[in-house]
Amino acid sequence: MRKHYEKMIQDTETRVRRALCVQVKEQGDNRGGFRDEKGIIQPKYAIYIITSAVSVYCNEKSSCYRDPEVYTMICEGLEYVIRSQHEDGLFDFVVCNFSSAPDTAFCIKRILPVLTYLEKNKKTGEEENIYQALLGVVKSGARGLVKGGFHTPNHRWAIASMLMECGKLLKEDALTDRANDYLLEGIDCNEDGEFAERSAGNYNRVNDDAMISLGRSTGDERYFEYAARNLRMMLTYIEPDGSIFTGNSTRWDNGLKIYPKDYYMAYLEMGVTLSIPEFLDMANYIFQLTVQKGIKSPDQLIHYMNHPQWIDLEHEGIWKPSAFHCFYQDSGIARGGKNGYFYTVMKEKTCFLHLSAKTMQLQLKLGGAYFEHRAFAAQTMNQLSDGSFHLEQTMKGWYYLPFKEKPATSDWWKMENDKREMVPGPDLNLQADIRETEDGLEIHVKAAGVEKAPFRIEAAVSGADLISAKQFEIKAEPGRSMILKEGSAVFANQEERLEIGPGFGAHSYIAGNFGSEGPSSFAFTLYFTDYTEFDHTFRIRIGKNIQ
Repeated sequence: MRKHYEKMIQDTETRVRRALCVQVKEQGDNRGGFRDEKGIIQPKYAIYIITSAVSVYCNEKSSCYRDPEVYTMICEGLEYVIRSQHEDGLFDFVVCNFSSAPDTAFCIKRILPVLTYLEKNKKTGEEENIYQALLGVVKSGARGLVKGGFHTPNHRWAIASMLMECGKLLKEDALTDRANDYLLEGIDCNEDGEFAERSAGNYNRVNDDAMISLGRSTGDERYFEYAARNLRMMLTYIEPDGSIFTGNSTRWDNGLKIYPKDYYMAYLEMGVTLSIPEFLDMANYIFQLTVQKGIKSPDQLIHYMNHPQWIDLEHEGIWKPSAFHCFYQDSGIARGGKNGYFYTVMKEKTCFLHLSAKTMQLQLKLGGAYFEHRAFAAQTMNQLSDGSFHLEQTMKGWYYLPFKEKPATSDWWKMENDKREMVPGPDLNLQADIRETEDGLEIHVKAAGVEKAPFRIEAAVSGADLISAKQFEIKAEPGRSMILKEGSAVFANQEERLEIGPGFGAHSYIAGNFGSEGPSSFAFTLYFTDYTEFDHTFRIRIGKNIQ
């Protein structure tokens, strides 16, 4: 992995040189801190920069090696960090969390590998000064973790893993005891490898890092298996363009385009530790992807410095996406694909189908307005014997009845309306079946139980330049839409073509009406419309030769 290592040195140098330009030099509490891309100054960001700077300051192969300017930056940054640390050892994450144990754990996570390196390799008074300053921050922060709390599932493992590592480093039983209090809850990783937050874009890798840390510090390799289980699952979450599918996340990464750069070290370490060649293939793929996309390499140089044997580990294999078909039933998500396209089917999501090719993406909804319901979000999802997926929802209708006795107030908002009797029904049953075909998908949608409710299929396509059919050809401009009443439509760009149809158009009641979800401003939306009851089948085909 020498090329990876050398590129990491170069990219870390670039990060550090840029950080020199944003360090606060003015007198005041923020002196020594760093302005992030939004102009915010906070200790967590400073710690991330300082630890990167220490890695190149101590690396003989770096142009920053023992650079006095970099050393001054580190020292002034550490002074700012120490001033910013509360008496109880905790740091503020100033954009939302104050006296935050989880963010303090993330800070310690960045510092510990640097401490590990310096403890074994410090050779100068300057390096000793850095070591002692960082050690003081960790000692104080670890004791803060004992009394701090958390908000989200992944916070538990960030805190527990750092308590466990610090307990081992500082030889303090109180830290490991507190770590075990967290671990008593059991790890929230299901048999599929999915953690509770389903955050493939961010928090899965945070959990993976925590599991690897716990495995190292406790010697219990069961924690490695949690990480490996998730890393195997993540191989099925990679889209044709190399990004991660994030549409089922319950956190801020939902729907964002994120590349798997920060998973690099987890794949490398678990590939080596557990002798899994496919994980080493993925490490190579991720690094290749950063080069292709012009993304800076992972900010993880210090891990190579702590494991120099990895530098000369040469692994030629590179992961390649291949045909797969997975149903993660506990998570309510299916992933599959072949021939250059991948698709995702999801329970309880209004975008119940996503299809991704190399340059084009499609999201599918079944929308309408039925009592308080505005779009199909499947209550159940099953895989049928032929491998297709069946999704179903019953939208229940109801009306309130008057109270049998005079209420205590005539103010509607103060009435106990949840205690009113109700008239049930009518109920509308919606079903969708998704089946793989040789060059795409077949979708069958059905509505029954109520007549003459206007519903629509919404196919939001992004990445296309043109949309055409026998009767027309128009630009596929984001934010624009049209109803396809019959036949098929083809979306096209220079690399790919996507066909969808046959369409149907019985009305013009489209997205955004009566409180429903509006159309995407980032995609061209094609509508098929009809009144319930209906039973329609249409197909999505993708490939270069579709006409």
